[in-house]
Amino acid sequence: MARWSTRLALAAVGFVIVWWLIGKLWVVVMPVLLALLITTVLWPPARWLRARGLPPALAATAVLLAGLGVLGGVLALISTSIASGVPEIAESATRALQQAREWMAGPPLNLGDSQLDQLLQQGTDQLQASVGSIANGLLTGVGTVTSGIVTGILALLLAFLFVKDGPRFAPWLRGVIGERAGKHVTVVLERVWTTLGDFIRTQAIVSLVDAVLIGLGLVVLGVPLAVPLAALTFLGGFVPIVGAFVAGALAVLVALVSNGLTAAVIMLVIVVVVQQVEGNVLQPVLQSRSLRLHAAVVLLGVTAGSSLYGIAGAFLAVPVVAAAAVVLRYLGEVIDHDTEERATAEPPEPATKPEPA
Repeated sequence: MARWSTRLALAAVGFVIVWWLIGKLWVVVMPVLLALLITTVLWPPARWLRARGLPPALAATAVLLAGLGVLGGVLALISTSIASGVPEIAESATRALQQAREWMAGPPLNLGDSQLDQLLQQGTDQLQASVGSIANGLLTGVGTVTSGIVTGILALLLAFLFVKDGPRFAPWLRGVIGERAGKHVTVVLERVWTTLGDFIRTQAIVSLVDAVLIGLGLVVLGVPLAVPLAALTFLGGFVPIVGAFVAGALAVLVALVSNGLTAAVIMLVIVVVVQQVEGNVLQPVLQSRSLRLHAAVVLLGVTAGSSLYGIAGAFLAVPVVAAAAVVLRYLGEVIDHDTEERATAEPPEPATKPEPA
């Protein structure tokens, strides 16, 4: 017990030191993690181009520019749809406010125009009193957006380098840390890389199914901004549990403002059914094969990531937890292999004394 307690204490100290370093170097760690996720998407087409004789730098440049072009096209489509749908939503919101005003003026509230005007004036005064806080929040938001843009640019540059020089990393690492430890590290990194690729692919399939089903529901109900909301549902699917909830809430809110309570209730039922299909059918079938993580582990990982590092932590929580699970499984395999070798090893023959002359 004393020996194991000492080992656990030393391991805990090492874990705390690593965690502290990650927190201090988060501005560097975050772009690296994002670049690795981007690389898992860009590497298959880059590998295909390299197999057909294209130089590594040119292949990396081609797939990166193609990816940016696709992303720019999606953003342009979303922006155009939002610009065309905002006037309709504003008109619907005006009608909804007028209906709410008429409802409050009737029974059971029976609020007169003077009382409603007084409530509106109180809200205006409260808003004016909060101008300073709102301005500070906007400045903080601008700083956060600027930092996010810098992080995104750095992640793209790192992804280009990873795609171009990725195959050289494992041999270089084995030469640096030695053949004995390098063998284990190389195997672990290859498995982590495979797990990240599986995560991106399976999550893309799940997110696409969610986006298509919710988008069809929005189109059938005649809710404006169906395309942007479907795109947000697809992007939100990469943040397990939290992203789907937020995207679904936005779809229901837009349906409520633009089409009324009945459409909002129907949209809520559609969102709940789609999320149940995702959580109980798609996620277990697809991700259980690739990540082998229980839903409770995913939920706790997302909660911890979001509480520690916000939206970025929630986005990166599942791949980080999956990578940690890969490392733990490999350590278990190594321990089992060593135990089996010791158990099956033949005992040494006893030394024999020479016969006396």
